[in-house]
Amino acid sequence: MKRILVISDIHGEIEKFEQLLEEAQYDAKQDQLILLGDYVDRGPNARAVIEKVRELKEEGALILKGNHEDMMIKALTTNEERSWNHWVKRNGGDKTLYSYGFVEEDIAVNEKDFQKPILHSRVLEEHIKFIQELDHYIETEEYIFVHAGVEPMKRVSESEPYTLMWIRNEFHNGYSGEKVVVFGHTETKTLHGSEECGVYFGSNRIIGIDGGAVYGGQLNCLELPSKKVYVIKN
Repeated sequence: MKRILVISDIHGEIEKFEQLLEEAQYDAKQDQLILLGDYVDRGPNARAVIEKVRELKEEGALILKGNHEDMMIKALTTNEERSWNHWVKRNGGDKTLYSYGFVEEDIAVNEKDFQKPILHSRVLEEHIKFIQELDHYIETEEYIFVHAGVEPMKRVSESEPYTLMWIRNEFHNGYSGEKVVVFGHTETKTLHGSEECGVYFGSNRIIGIDGGAVYGGQLNCLELPSKKVYVIKN
């Protein structure tokens, strides 16, 4: 039986990500790797993480979209001032753009007369196309893998993509389904109600794995079905 290895919320932390794959002794021929989203923003090298994720997908990894990819796509493919500012100024999108070689002047905007900057990057364009095609969830006989969670009273297949990338408390407190839901998005120390960054095993068959690596926590990898956990700490 193949091991399932699940990682989420890498946020540009390419070194930790590669160290974690090594720590878990990931072998594409023997294991099924599942990544739950949030590869970009806030951390040092989103571009390198996306490149690595693309390579892993070609080797058979299953790749999901997170809310930070959602914000990135909206900011870069529309002319909405709100989407741009929300991503770049509030959610670390500036760090992502810096990783593609842009500098502060390239992404600056006139707040009185908003015009989205024109950003020329073939690599960024390729990465946008890659991200746009990612799925929002994976469902097996035993598990649901998703970035943020599921709507408690709906089948995952009936949930809105936005919800699967953004939901929090309603899912954490209200889920009572038969399948185990493995998710990221919300730092596990919030779920634990303490400074504990380890994987959260909820009593209602939810497993949170976002260790808040980009905030000084740790990057977690959950192995299934054993529930063994591999960790790279800051």
